[in-house]
Amino acid sequence: MTQRRGKICTQLVTGANKGIGFAIVRGLCKQFDGDVILTARDEDRGMRAVKDLMKEGLNPLFHKLDISNQTSIQTLKAFLHKHYGGLDVLVNNAAIGSSLFANQAVKTLQVNFWGTLAVYNQLFPLLRPRARVVTLSSRASTWTYCRCSDVIKDRIRNPNITMEQLKELIREFEESAHSDTLEEKGWVKFAYGVSKIGVRLMSYIQGRDMTKETKKADILVNACCPGFVNTDMNDHKGTKTIDEGAETPLYLALLPSDVKSPKGEFIEEKNVTQWPN
Repeated sequence: MTQRRGKICTQLVTGANKGIGFAIVRGLCKQFDGDVILTARDEDRGMRAVKDLMKEGLNPLFHKLDISNQTSIQTLKAFLHKHYGGLDVLVNNAAIGSSLFANQAVKTLQVNFWGTLAVYNQLFPLLRPRARVVTLSSRASTWTYCRCSDVIKDRIRNPNITMEQLKELIREFEESAHSDTLEEKGWVKFAYGVSKIGVRLMSYIQGRDMTKETKKADILVNACCPGFVNTDMNDHKGTKTIDEGAETPLYLALLPSDVKSPKGEFIEEKNVTQWPN
């Protein structure tokens, strides 16, 4: 673990030892006057990423984080509280893909949705006034939504959906996957896409609810799609570089302190995108 005292502002990126997360850390280091913390579940890979950025004249810090491990998240929270007293920017990038559905559905949701939710629950109390929270969703959320039944679509589009209702929706998907009744229940067999629907809705709910809390009304929470980026998650078939993929997440992470929107939105190429009718 690398640590440095004395900085007031801090930004943190999950799953940042490679790919888009790595590029986001690079961009923050270049544009942000404060400490930027790169996290990864593998300490060796994380420290190697930090050293690579140091070769570019940048100075990120490293902290180990496995978002599927509650103890790991709590350890990070304690570190942030002790050394910084708060958090100015949180970028939720950590995620895994899925290939063989039968073997990966539960694991994909455990990391991409439940892990991200656990990070939200633990780190949101540390957010300072005018903090920025960015969660990487995907255009796959829209593709998956369009292939669900009308009943599922209505639940996803519900403007009053609560976090408990969202968790219930994800649990129903997991149970249907386990019983092999997804199509019967109106779902499509694509756990990654459902996980990205989940984090997109999570950001919507957080953004909507924070507007109602006076002390948190100026915190902006958004989800975004980085685009089709060339990473190992898509077997390097993407057409964007990782730095190009980092552009929209960085735009949201660095929104000026005096702006009030976007908030609770899904952003593609720096533009708000709604669920299709």
